[in-house]
Parts: sequence; C-alpha cells; structure tokens
Amino acid sequence: MSAEDVKLKLVEAEEPDENDYRLQEQVGFILRKAHQRHVSIFAAHIADLTPPQFAALAKLHDVGETSQNQLGSLIAMDAATVKGVIDRLKARGLVELSKHEVDKRRLLVSLTAEGRNAVERLIPIARDITQETLAPLSAKEAAIFMKLLAKLA
Repeated sequence: MSAEDVKLKLVEAEEPDENDYRLQEQVGFILRKAHQRHVSIFAAHIADLTPPQFAALAKLHDVGETSQNQLGSLIAMDAATVKGVIDRLKARGLVELSKHEVDKRRLLVSLTAEGRNAVERLIPIARDITQETLAPLSAKEAAIFMKLLAKLA
C-alpha cells in the first residue's frame, strides 16, 4: 500500500458516517455535561444560592434598580422564571420590590443592603468558580472557548 493510500484510508476513517449518531459527540450533550460540571463546582463554593439567583444579584449590582422584566432580559430568563427567582431572593431579604413612579404596573427590583453585602462577598468566589470550571484549559484555550461560546449564545 502506498503512502497516498494510507493517507486516503486515514481520511476515510475520520469522516463520520452521516447515518451514524453518537450522543456523546453531540454539541447539546457535551454542553449539558460541561454545564453540570460548572453547577457542581458552583454549588461546592456557593451552597446557599442557585446560579440564577446569583446571576440576578450580580446583575443588579452592575446595573442598579431595574424592572423585573428588564432584569430577566439581562440575565437571559423568561418572565415567569425571573419572577420566581426574585420572589425567593425577596423572601431572604436580598432584594426589594417597588412600583414604578409613573407606570404602576412595572415592578422595580433593587438590592437591599444585605443583598449588596452578599453579592460583594460572593463576586470573588464566583471568579474562582469560573477559573475552576475552565481549569482543564490553558489560558489561550479558555479565551478561545469563551469567544466561541459567546458566538453560540
């Protein structure tokens, strides 16, 4: 067998069969596994909040008071989900709700002093969680990975 034939055989072996479906090679499956790993790391470091609850607190820390619907948009949550997150944070005294001065139908969400203290304490831990999640990658790989994920989002 010539070198050309060997190269051709290697290329043929690498080409997936279009009728072959391997779950472990599918983007959704791999993303779900990576997400599960990240959530596990998150829970090991921040046990008293869920990632969506932390996201709401962190975004409120960034932008200040905002409407509940706008907060949902900013953290990629639908209206029903963000309402549940906000209700749980309010019950814990981390956020407060108020009515918009002009449009009384709009609910405004803001951090309480306790919420601000909590998120300021947790942000450095969240940075560590990100680093731990990305630890299997080199710095260059992590930067590329984040850019590629952003393109998919």
